[in-house]
Amino acid sequence: MTSCAQPLIVSVAPNGARKSKADHPCLPISDKELATTAADCQAAGATMIHLHVRDSVGRHTLSPEAYRSATTAIRQVVGKDLIIQVTSEAVGIYQREEQMAMIRALRPEAVSLALHEFIPNPTDESSAAVFFAWLNRERISPQYILYTSEEVRYFHDLRRRGLIPEGRPFVLFVLGGYNPGQQGTPEDLLAFLVAHEFECPWAVCAFGPQEAACTASAIARQGHARIGFENNLLLSDNSLAPDNAALVAQSVAAAQLLGRELADVDKARELLGCV
Repeated sequence: MTSCAQPLIVSVAPNGARKSKADHPCLPISDKELATTAADCQAAGATMIHLHVRDSVGRHTLSPEAYRSATTAIRQVVGKDLIIQVTSEAVGIYQREEQMAMIRALRPEAVSLALHEFIPNPTDESSAAVFFAWLNRERISPQYILYTSEEVRYFHDLRRRGLIPEGRPFVLFVLGGYNPGQQGTPEDLLAFLVAHEFECPWAVCAFGPQEAACTASAIARQGHARIGFENNLLLSDNSLAPDNAALVAQSVAAAQLLGRELADVDKARELLGCV
């Protein structure tokens, strides 16, 4: 149940697919806003950005062109000093074939994959395995998003059966959910860790005002942290965070108190197989 992920990778999820500027005026949506946020969060200690992009009217999109445009804008301000992880999240709009097609067309450095979206039924295991093997060959770093301890066990079953390639795939434990009553707590992490079998990098994201406490709990247990406006808008004192960089700085401060060294981007790429 231990992790081989040392030192700490801090990832920022600055916007998500559902929030708008009505939720927070500093929620980044345009390429320019995403680039500015990326630079500010990198300066605060982040080594990865979990990237969502929007269409011309602000709706979630998996358009490769939109991703390329945002990626170019981010690279212009941070160069290679930040891992760009694109999302493949369906948001009730896309089918798995469209998600896979986007990733094949874009060939990003890193991508997040909700396991239940890529394998909605056992009959989809074989085709998903072909895709996962392609990611491995192309050196695209996957992060498998797991929402329950049952999904964690299923993930490890897939690994044992060879349907997820050998190595150290990155996994994300999601605490809480999008519904107002689904607020993540540090205690929620325990069930995931009990189900987690292999020594591979793992991270936590948490919905709601206990995001900082949840990520601190993960940091103390040698996990990684994904934080940002996608899941939470509040600092640990329940005040509104001025921007995503403030949430990053808060987790970096917690890591320093807990004695966790921060990964620089080269070390993060090494840990996640992005090199």
